[in-house]
Amino acid sequence: MNITVVGIGYVGLSLAVLLAQHNDVVAVDIVRSKVDDVNNRVSPIVDAEIEDYLKNKQLRLKATCDAHSAYENADFVIIATPTNYDPVKNYFDTSAVDAVIKDVITVNPSTLIVIKSTIPVGYCENARKKFGTENLIFSPEFLREGQALHDNLYPARIIIGERSERAKVFADLLVQGAIDKDIPMLFTDSTEAEAVKLFANTFLALRVSFFNELDTYAELRGLDTAQIIEGVCHDPRIGSTYNNPSFGYGGYCLPKDTKQLLANFNDVPSNLIGAIVDANRIRKDHIAEQVFVFLESVLSDKTADKAQADRFSAIRKRISGESNNGTVGIYRLTMKEGSDNFRKSSVQGVMKRLKAKGVNVVVYEPTMEGEYFFNSKVMRDLDEFFDVSDVIVANRFASELERVQDKVYTRDIFRRD
Repeated sequence: MNITVVGIGYVGLSLAVLLAQHNDVVAVDIVRSKVDDVNNRVSPIVDAEIEDYLKNKQLRLKATCDAHSAYENADFVIIATPTNYDPVKNYFDTSAVDAVIKDVITVNPSTLIVIKSTIPVGYCENARKKFGTENLIFSPEFLREGQALHDNLYPARIIIGERSERAKVFADLLVQGAIDKDIPMLFTDSTEAEAVKLFANTFLALRVSFFNELDTYAELRGLDTAQIIEGVCHDPRIGSTYNNPSFGYGGYCLPKDTKQLLANFNDVPSNLIGAIVDANRIRKDHIAEQVFVFLESVLSDKTADKAQADRFSAIRKRISGESNNGTVGIYRLTMKEGSDNFRKSSVQGVMKRLKAKGVNVVVYEPTMEGEYFFNSKVMRDLDEFFDVSDVIVANRFASELERVQDKVYTRDIFRRD
C-alpha cells in the first residue's frame, strides 16, 4: 500500500513507523526540522521504540513538507494533526483536520481518509456532508506519550469507525505491523467511535482526579497516602493503574478531551464529567497553596539565621535578578517521566498560581531553548538551580533531587509514572 501520514507527532510518527515495515509510507509535516530528522532516521520526539526502529529497522519511510505530492498516489491518508480545545467556541479547533481533508479531496478524491486526530462527537458525519465525500472514517488511537510505538506494536484494541470491507483492510494494516496479533477488534459507526475516544480518556482523567483527591485528603489530615492507596488498589476491580498522585492530569489529550466531552454534554443531564474538569483545577489550587505555606516556613527558618538569609539573598539576586521575597524552583516542565512534552503539564498551572501570589519562580528545564518561560528565568545548571531555590517543586521526583530533598515539595508517592 501507499500510505500518507499527516503530522509527525506521537500519533503520526508511531503509525508511520508501524506501517512502514510493510508499506510505502510518506510522513508529512510543516516543520522542516521534523522532516529532516525522520529522513536522517532520528526521532524528533522522545520514544525509545521509535528511536530504535528508525535507527535499526528496514523501513519504507520518507518524510516531506510537500503534502500535495504525498497525496497523489496514496491509497490511505491518515490525519494525525493536533486539535485543541477552544474555550471561546467551547469546541475543538478542528481547522487543521479540515484543511487536510479539503486538500486531499482536491488532489486525490478517491483515497480513503482515516482520521486519527481526536475530534468532537459527530465530526465525521458533519464533515462528510460539508466536504461532499464518503471517503472519510475515524479510528481512535490510545497511545501513551513516550510509548506510542510500543502501544501500536502491542495494542489493547483496534477500533475503526466504520463497518465495511475497506475498514477491515485498514485494520489489517495495523495488525500487520503489530507484534501482538491477538488484538481485540471493534468496528462501529463513526460517531460511536468518536465517543469511545472521549469517554475513555475522561475515565482515565477520572482515575487521576480520584487518587489526587484521596491524596489531598490524606495530606491535610496527616495520613499516609501510600497505605490508603495500596489498600484500595488491592481490590482487583480497582487495580493499580493511574493511582500515583500528581499535581493534576495534563498533556496532549486529557485536558482537552475532558473539556470537549463536557461540551458535548451541554444539553444532557450530567454532573460527573464537569466534576472531573473542576477537580483538576481544584487540585492545582491546593498544590499551589501547600507550596506557598511550605515556602513561608522555609523563609521563616532562614530569617532566624541572618547569615544564611544574606547568603541566599545574594545568590537570588545574582542568578534570578529577583527581589528577596522567596524563590520557588520548578523542577522540569515535562508532564511525566519519559516524556518531552510540556503541553498543558499540571506543574505549569501550579507555577502560574504561585506567580499570582507574588512568588519569584525559576525553572529548571535543560531541554528548553530560550532564557525565559512565561517571564520566569529558565536554568540549565542544576547546582545553580538548587542554590537559588528556597523550595523546589517537582511533579515527579528524580534521583538527582535526593541531595536537596529537604526542600522538595512533591506528591509523587510511588516514584513512578
